[in-house]
Amino acid sequence: MTSTLITVAPTGAETAKSDVPALPTTLDELVAEAKACQAAGATLIHVHARDAEDRPSLDPGLLRETVAALRQETDLIVQLSTRGSGHASLEDRLAVIDAAPDSCSLTCGTVNVGDGVFLNTWPFMVKLFERAQEAHVVPEFELFDLGHVHELRRLIDTCGLPWGEKVHCIFVLGAPWEMPATVEMLVNGVDSLPPQVTSWSATGIGRSHLPVAAATLALGGHLRVGMEDSLMYAKGRPVRSNVELVERAARLATELQRPPMSPADARKTLGL
Repeated sequence: MTSTLITVAPTGAETAKSDVPALPTTLDELVAEAKACQAAGATLIHVHARDAEDRPSLDPGLLRETVAALRQETDLIVQLSTRGSGHASLEDRLAVIDAAPDSCSLTCGTVNVGDGVFLNTWPFMVKLFERAQEAHVVPEFELFDLGHVHELRRLIDTCGLPWGEKVHCIFVLGAPWEMPATVEMLVNGVDSLPPQVTSWSATGIGRSHLPVAAATLALGGHLRVGMEDSLMYAKGRPVRSNVELVERAARLATELQRPPMSPADARKTLGL
């Protein structure tokens, strides 16, 4: 790769606004952050919508409004999370596709999250894949452990290629319930990817954020950064905004002669 697709994940579903006031949870805050992150080098935004009480929400009207606002104010590829609050029904999660984002998350297996479970059964994964195909929405396959790489291979063998005929996935490393954030684990994951994969990204949670980014660039992958994944910029120094995480990723990518990808090239990379 000669350039880097930088994804920003600005909010997430876990952190409360009362604990982190800089977290962009309202639509106005999200749009303002998105515009600034695009100017800093981001080309894709991974969105967890929040309701008026700051709770993660899959409300169809809110999702449609969010997609429309981001499209009107930015050139970013809009990707909606299909997770919700962790208590959302599978049908509500499938209905995220109806908001017509450019992309959606598709997690390739069930994972523990804190004391709960993020449920992704095989039938649900197939239904989400097929709905995305029909709606011309590009899935980003989320890989939280090496078993998920096998499930990705199984999905492609069962369902064929996504709409656009490109396969993009992301490794998420470093949380207690995910694969450890080591270079060896990332290399194993990349080496295990099915041949249909055309691009991949990675992110490290918490203190692993920066070393995972460096390893990802060295291995030819793309980057995801943002306050969903890391709330500390450096030891003892909290993140002030998502923008500074995007700026650092862009500097790092540029130093390694893989500068941020343009929106047009990012769309070609993902098959949009």
